Amino acid sequence: MTSQNLSAPIVDADAHVNPSADMWVDYLPAPLRELAPKLEHGEDCDYVVFEGNRRKLNLISAQGGRAGKDFKMHGRASDARAGGWMPAARINDMDEDGIDTAILFGGGPLGTSNSELYNASFTAYNRWLADFCQHAPQRLAGVGYAPMHDVSDAVAVMRDCAARGLKAVNIPAFPMTKMASLNGGDPRMQALTGDTNSERSYADPEFDPFWKAACDLGMPITIHLGGRAVRFTEPKFFLSDLLMSKFGMGEPIAIMIYGAVFQRFPELKLASVESGVGWFAFAANYMDETWNKQRYWVKSPLEHEPSYFWDRNIYGSFIHDRAGVLMRELPGAGNIMWSSDYPHSETTFPHSKDMIAKLFKGVPDDDKNMIIGGRAKAFYRV
Repeated sequence: MTSQNLSAPIVDADAHVNPSADMWVDYLPAPLRELAPKLEHGEDCDYVVFEGNRRKLNLISAQGGRAGKDFKMHGRASDARAGGWMPAARINDMDEDGIDTAILFGGGPLGTSNSELYNASFTAYNRWLADFCQHAPQRLAGVGYAPMHDVSDAVAVMRDCAARGLKAVNIPAFPMTKMASLNGGDPRMQALTGDTNSERSYADPEFDPFWKAACDLGMPITIHLGGRAVRFTEPKFFLSDLLMSKFGMGEPIAIMIYGAVFQRFPELKLASVESGVGWFAFAANYMDETWNKQRYWVKSPLEHEPSYFWDRNIYGSFIHDRAGVLMRELPGAGNIMWSSDYPHSETTFPHSKDMIAKLFKGVPDDDKNMIIGGRAKAFYRV
C-alpha cells in the first residue's frame, strides 16, 4: 500500500517576490537614482510614476491568500501580499503553508527604454534579491536575471549573481534585441521572452561562452514563462494566452536540443519554469520520431535522440499538473519539480499540502518526495 508521508522537506521550485516600486532608488547606481520609479498614493489606488507615465499599481501577481472571486487587478501597495517584498512576512507565510525552502523569481528589470538604466536595473534587482534572501539564507534561495543582448554582459551578470549567492540565472526564452533598438519593444517583456523574431539563436556559437561560464560556475539556467507574452491586463486574451505561454516553452528547449547545445555542454542544466510538465513526454517523443526521420536531410549534428538530452539536461516546474505526475516515468518527463507559484494568482497558498496530497495520490513516497523537494534541492543546490 502506498502511504502519503508529507513530513519530507518541501522545496518550492518556483515562488516569487514583488519588490516595492520604490526600492529602485536604493539599489540603482547613484547617477541613475533620480530616474527611478516613484510610488504615489491616489484616491482610488496607488500609482507608479515612471518616465512620464502614471499607471495604476498592478496587483495580479500578489493575490496569494485571496479567493478567485476577490482578485483585483489594481489597488494599493498595502493590498499586496506582504511576503512578496518583506522577508519576515514571507517566512511566516512559508511556515503557514508548510514550505521549507522557496526558490524566488520575479521583480526585475525595469520597463524602461533607457538602455543604461535598463542594463543597470538587472544588477540592481539581483542585489535587492540577494539582500532579501540573506534574511533566512537556509530557506530563501534567489534566481538572478541576466540580459541576453550581449554575451559578455550576460556572463558578467551571471558571475555577479554567483558571487552574491544566487542559485540560478533566468534568461529570456529567445535572444534579446540589441540594446540600440530597445525602444522598439516592451523592455520588461524582453527580459522574459526576448525577441521571438530574432535571427540570433541560442544554438549559435555566439552564446557558447555563456553556456561554458554556466557550467564552470555550476550555475543552472532557467526560462520562466517566456515562450509567449501574456496580455495580463486584457481579459479577452488573458486565459488563452496563459495556456499558450506553457506550450510555447517547448520552442527554446527544442532549439537548444536540436542545436546541440547540450551535446557541446553536457553539464549544462536548463529548467522550464511555471510551464507545467504534462506536455514534456509528448514533446520528447515527438522530437525523437521526427528527428529519426528527418535528421539526414537537415544534417543534424546530434549523436543521440532528443529525449536523451531532455532526460539528462532539461527540468521543469509545475503547480497543479496531475497528468505530468502520472507521466513521470516516460522519456523526457522525469525531471519535474513541484511549485506553489506564491503569491501569484495561480498559487496553491495557503493550501499547498492539500494540493500535494491530491496531486500525489497513489504515488510512491520516494517519487513524491523527489518531486516536492529532492530534485529542486539538487538542481538549485540548496
